[in-house]
Amino acid sequence: MNLSGWHGHRVRLLVTLVVAGALATGCGKKDKDTGGGGGSAAKPATGAIVIGHFASMTGPQATFGISTDRAIRLAIKERNAKGGVKGRQVELVTIDDAGKQSEAATAVTRLINDHGAVAILGEVASSLSLAGGPIAQKAKIPMITPSSTNPDVTDVGDYVFRVCFLDDFQGWVGAKFAKENLKATKAAIIYDQGQAYSSGLADYFEKAFKEMGGQIVTRQAYTGGNLEISSQLQAVKGSGAEVVYLPGYYSDAGTIIRKARDAGIKAPFVGGDGWDSEELPKIAGDAINGNYFSNHYAPEEDRPEVKNFVEKYKAEYQSTADGLAALGYDAALVLFDAMERAPSLSGKDLRDAIAATKNFTGVTGTFSIDENRNAMKSAVIVEYKDGKQTMAARVAQDAAAEKK
Repeated sequence: MNLSGWHGHRVRLLVTLVVAGALATGCGKKDKDTGGGGGSAAKPATGAIVIGHFASMTGPQATFGISTDRAIRLAIKERNAKGGVKGRQVELVTIDDAGKQSEAATAVTRLINDHGAVAILGEVASSLSLAGGPIAQKAKIPMITPSSTNPDVTDVGDYVFRVCFLDDFQGWVGAKFAKENLKATKAAIIYDQGQAYSSGLADYFEKAFKEMGGQIVTRQAYTGGNLEISSQLQAVKGSGAEVVYLPGYYSDAGTIIRKARDAGIKAPFVGGDGWDSEELPKIAGDAINGNYFSNHYAPEEDRPEVKNFVEKYKAEYQSTADGLAALGYDAALVLFDAMERAPSLSGKDLRDAIAATKNFTGVTGTFSIDENRNAMKSAVIVEYKDGKQTMAARVAQDAAAEKK
């Protein structure tokens, strides 16, 4: 989630990594692998295997799409160097949705109908996955979202999966950290009422914090991009809150935190994985220090999968991989694994293989896909110190189950 210079662009961008010969020989819909089960006339599919990615490459959350796309491309580059999948090279077509729900639905339609994608990766934002998911479901093309955490995303249908944890767990993790680590008994909530991600996390945090014996002293809403929120901040300041839960995206969270400090609010802020961007400390300035957010991994974790990925990503892009990159990479690897196991690349066979993913070890941990097509995994809490992220805690999924 880097490159703030992408922000504000409204030009529709089609990012492709195209093998010229693949299009010439028809790597569109008629080249799809249907499993070869239709009789003697069926021939093995040849040419590149097309995977689609819809992402916010421009717009207010552009670093989300850029970071995820980079990691997917890294995974594909490595896979192709090893011979690809089923002896065929993998080709990525990325279409920019500019952070708009209407564009997300159009992007998925184009990836399937125009480019013949056998599977879809995306989106980061839950609202955009909720827009694109029904298109993939209707076409019976598997879709894996790397990082859409709202529970409703995979409820769209049996062709929609995710490799990230869910917001009910993430909200519980934030509440647990606020109550047990920060020793807070009174919490305020500031959330983006226009985002399913933000409003959902706010609800889950509130429920969990109350169940843990805490009190929600005020709950304030804002609309993303409209940050004239002096009245909301004054309500928080006068509430006696000992912690402020802010489950917004980095583009708004940085400004809100800075304004809160200017308004005299001293309580620490806790956010969700939507904070994960190198742009956040640039926007918030020194106000970011001493605040926390839940995330999917920490770059300094001492696991070989993390170390190898961080080193390769930095060598490729000269930047540190954030959580969105790690999830994009894992989503691609899960898809490759399923493609190799599937008897064909038809929608049903590929869907069944993804659903059968068990004990998969990736950058963001070891996880399985459950019966609801969700990943069961742990979370980390990251703290900002001197403008940089450092791992503060790890919370396992089974810890949440034990509390319920």
